Amino acid sequence: MTLETEDLLQSILDSLDRIDYIRPDDIPDIELYMDQVTTFMDSRLKNAARNPEVDKILTKTMINNYAKNNLLPSPVKKRYSKEHLLVLIFIYYFKNILSINDIQTLLNPITDKYFKSQEKLDLTSIYEEVFSMEKEQIEVLKKELLKNYQTAQNTFTDAPEDEQDFLKLFSFICLLSFDVYMKKTIIEQMIDSLRENDPKKKK
Repeated sequence: MTLETEDLLQSILDSLDRIDYIRPDDIPDIELYMDQVTTFMDSRLKNAARNPEVDKILTKTMINNYAKNNLLPSPVKKRYSKEHLLVLIFIYYFKNILSINDIQTLLNPITDKYFKSQEKLDLTSIYEEVFSMEKEQIEVLKKELLKNYQTAQNTFTDAPEDEQDFLKLFSFICLLSFDVYMKKTIIEQMIDSLRENDPKKKK
């Protein structure tokens, strides 16, 4: 592939090292009003947006719809707790690959049992446990990206030289897309299984 593509790949790998998540300690312990919630989420997740100047991380309409669809517990006197923000963060990441119905199936058991829990295992500890895996997974992802990149470089060797760069890049994107497609399919199958075994649905 061209130097341009290699530079792009290196830029992507470097950006993975800078990926961060909202730590529970970063979330205010005081309850927030709607405008404060959207401002906080926007300031902490804006860099994750594809077009930071245009894309909206979270709007009032989104939050109201999440509550209406039973994705987010209702606020108390129009104020949102730390646990509300944790649920919103989960929704933010899930909504890029899952339907609202799937997110509801996945999150409802969590919010039903652990939201405002007085036990040691609460929503904050679940969030911390899940996201503590982040750094290790980023290293795994970087290795997978490099492996797929090398695989794509070995494709279309018989194509005209002036067409090879684009075709190799196309191969690389196809490999990554197939990986996303397969993982999404597996996630959906697991969520379908959760839905089938939900005692509430069986009743």
